[in-house]
Amino acid sequence: MSTPVERLGVDELRTLFLFESLDADKLDFLAERGRVERQPAGTPIYTEGEPATCFYVLLSGTVAMSRRVHGDDLDVIRTEQRGVYAGATQAYLGEQVDQVYVNSLRAISDVELFVLPAETFAQAMRGWFPMAMHLLEGLFFGMRNIQTIVGERERLVALGALSAGLTHELNNPAAAAVRATAALRDRVAGMRHKLAMIADGRLDGAQLHDLVKFQDDAVRRAAAAPVLSALAAADAEDLVSDWLDEHGVRGGWELAPALVAGGLDVAWLEELAGTVADRDLETALRWLTYTVDTEQLMREIDDTVTRISGLVHAAKQYSQLDRSPHRIVDVHELLDATLTMLQGKIPPGVRVVKEYDRTLPAIPAYAAELNQVWTNLIDNALGAMAGTGTLTLRTSGDGERVVVEVADTGPGIAPEIRPRIFEPFFTTKPVGEGTGLGLDISYRIVVNKHRGDIRVESRPGDTRFQVLLPLRDS
Repeated sequence: MSTPVERLGVDELRTLFLFESLDADKLDFLAERGRVERQPAGTPIYTEGEPATCFYVLLSGTVAMSRRVHGDDLDVIRTEQRGVYAGATQAYLGEQVDQVYVNSLRAISDVELFVLPAETFAQAMRGWFPMAMHLLEGLFFGMRNIQTIVGERERLVALGALSAGLTHELNNPAAAAVRATAALRDRVAGMRHKLAMIADGRLDGAQLHDLVKFQDDAVRRAAAAPVLSALAAADAEDLVSDWLDEHGVRGGWELAPALVAGGLDVAWLEELAGTVADRDLETALRWLTYTVDTEQLMREIDDTVTRISGLVHAAKQYSQLDRSPHRIVDVHELLDATLTMLQGKIPPGVRVVKEYDRTLPAIPAYAAELNQVWTNLIDNALGAMAGTGTLTLRTSGDGERVVVEVADTGPGIAPEIRPRIFEPFFTTKPVGEGTGLGLDISYRIVVNKHRGDIRVESRPGDTRFQVLLPLRDS
């Protein structure tokens, strides 16, 4: 024998704020098709991700709504307000969206609920409120489309800013390489000219052989020359310049800086003077100075080209354009690539501290999208510090998760706005400076796409965003 269905009377339906303005016919429609359910404390009423089959209205008791974050149920609302509703709230959109529960609801105490089948709720909404339906559909899909368009625009703006920063970073070493190449060309030309003068017959083979030995030694010394302080370099240059003047070398003050930078001191010059005749000393010295200059310029070119190569590698690492979207990644490489791309935006007054746990394993992830998360968090931290402070990037382990923390020493996030920071379009920046989508995008990348979690702790002088990522795919 089946259990009779308990209905809710029209008069009681009218006491619920959701239905208080409906006429008698509409209330009769709901009363005939709805039912009353009672659930004991601790009972799940519906579960996130399951097909959305019912629309629920609370009559009495206390319920809690939760969202699933990395396998954990996070309570977002707890209420005992009569008339609050949940469940198949998007049933009126039909097949235009996936009809699943977007959250979970459970009974905290014994509860009584008015339950409508999702089809009935959708039928009532479409039939009774056609104008409201058009407005709701427009609002729902319009906001979603706006969010997508603005999000793409924000990505383009961020990409433009990063490209400008990368161009600036590339320009410095590229210009240095061009200058060094031009100077190198002049030095090589001068070396050829001096070599012709040395080899015009005034030196025999043994002397030329000794001079080449001095050239090799000068190259070795230049490669290992220590960097002197300004005061120490000036003192050394004075000693070398005086020695050159005493030995009749013209323009000794011009040669002294290059010789000292190459690690060539007075003792080395004395040894050279004992090898060549006085008349050939200046020519030999200028030839050897060109050698030192050439070595230093080649080292400068090597440094600048290495810098350019490093920037290109960081750009490839950041964009991940030549790699599979989902792969095993080292979060430290991603963080370093993002820092390199943002280098032009980091003010001189901001100190960057990296506290990496290098024992952490690589994880499966969408690397390019994680780089977008790091970009948003670092950019927000820099903005919060207003040009002065400490930016800290920290990694650690938390059981089956990797934790990446971006911390700043800014003024902190006010407690009253902290619950809203992950909302779409919410921003504390002045009009025109922020879209309010950076943290929303970051949340969706971390939570929805990676099944991870993102948290924030904030007080004046210490704000920390923590991104928790699983060690393996769920």
